[in-house]
Amino acid sequence: MNEKIYKTMSGVGTSTLALGIVVLVTGVASGIMLIINGARLIKKKYELTI
Repeated sequence: MNEKIYKTMSGVGTSTLALGIVVLVTGVASGIMLIINGARLIKKKYELTI
Protein backbone atom coordinates (compact mmCIF):
# COMPACT_ATOMS: atom_id res chain seq x y z
CA MET A 1 0.00 0.00 0.00
CA ASN A 2 2.70 2.53 0.97
CA GLU A 3 4.77 1.66 -2.09
CA LYS A 4 1.85 2.53 -4.41
CA ILE A 5 1.41 5.91 -2.71
CA TYR A 6 5.15 6.59 -2.96
CA LYS A 7 5.22 5.77 -6.68
CA THR A 8 2.20 8.00 -7.33
CA MET A 9 3.71 10.91 -5.40
CA SER A 10 7.03 10.45 -7.18
CA GLY A 11 5.36 10.52 -10.59
CA VAL A 12 3.36 13.63 -9.74
CA GLY A 13 6.45 15.39 -8.40
CA THR A 14 8.44 14.56 -11.50
CA SER A 15 5.74 15.77 -13.88
CA THR A 16 5.27 18.96 -11.87
CA LEU A 17 9.00 19.65 -12.02
CA ALA A 18 9.06 19.06 -15.78
CA LEU A 19 6.08 21.38 -16.27
CA GLY A 20 7.78 24.07 -14.18
CA ILE A 21 10.91 23.86 -16.28
CA VAL A 22 8.89 24.17 -19.50
CA VAL A 23 7.04 27.22 -18.15
CA LEU A 24 10.33 28.81 -17.06
CA VAL A 25 12.01 28.28 -20.43
CA THR A 26 8.96 29.57 -22.30
CA GLY A 27 8.84 32.67 -20.11
CA VAL A 28 12.51 33.44 -20.60
CA ALA A 29 12.26 32.94 -24.37
CA SER A 30 9.24 35.21 -24.68
CA GLY A 31 10.96 37.85 -22.52
CA ILE A 32 14.01 37.82 -24.77
CA MET A 33 11.80 38.15 -27.85
CA LEU A 34 10.01 41.13 -26.30
CA ILE A 35 13.31 42.86 -25.54
CA ILE A 36 14.59 42.28 -29.09
CA ASN A 37 11.38 43.60 -30.65
CA GLY A 38 11.43 46.64 -28.37
CA ALA A 39 15.00 47.39 -29.40
CA ARG A 40 13.98 47.16 -33.05
CA LEU A 41 11.14 49.61 -32.47
CA ILE A 42 13.46 52.08 -30.76
CA LYS A 43 15.99 51.75 -33.59
CA LYS A 44 13.29 52.37 -36.20
CA LYS A 45 12.04 55.39 -34.22
CA TYR A 46 15.48 56.99 -34.25
CA GLU A 47 15.88 56.25 -37.98
CA LEU A 48 12.56 57.95 -38.74
CA THR A 49 13.29 61.06 -36.69
CA ILE A 50 16.73 61.72 -38.19
